[in-house]
Amino acid sequence: MLDGLVALPCDSRNREQLEWIAEEVVDAGGEASVWVGQLASRKQERELAGRMSESTAGEYRALLDDVNAARLQPAGRRSRSVKRLRREMRRIRARDYFPPPERESAQRAVEELAARIEEQVR
Repeated sequence: MLDGLVALPCDSRNREQLEWIAEEVVDAGGEASVWVGQLASRKQERELAGRMSESTAGEYRALLDDVNAARLQPAGRRSRSVKRLRREMRRIRARDYFPPPERESAQRAVEELAARIEEQVR
C-alpha cells in the first residue's frame, strides 16, 4: 500500500464517507486520518469550482446528446436507454458539487423521455 491523498469538496456526505473509510483502515490495523483544508485564496476556490462545474457541464451535454439519440430509437430500446440515462444522471450528480445550468436541462430531458415512454405503454 502506498501513501495517498484524496481531495474532495467538504460537504457532510464526503466527510462522513471519508471518516468511515478512515475508521475501517484503523480497524484493519492501518493508519488513517481525515484532514480538512482550504485553498489559499478565494480566486483559487472560484477557479477550482469553475473547472469542476465545466467538467460536469460537459458530462451533462453528452447526456443530452444521448437523450436525443434515444428519442430516435425503437420503443423497446428506449425503455432500456432511459434506465441507463437515469443511472448516468445519478453518477454525474454524485460528483456535481457546483451545478452548471446544464444539470437542469439534462434532468428535465431524461424525465420527459421517461414520461413519454410511460404514456406509450399505457
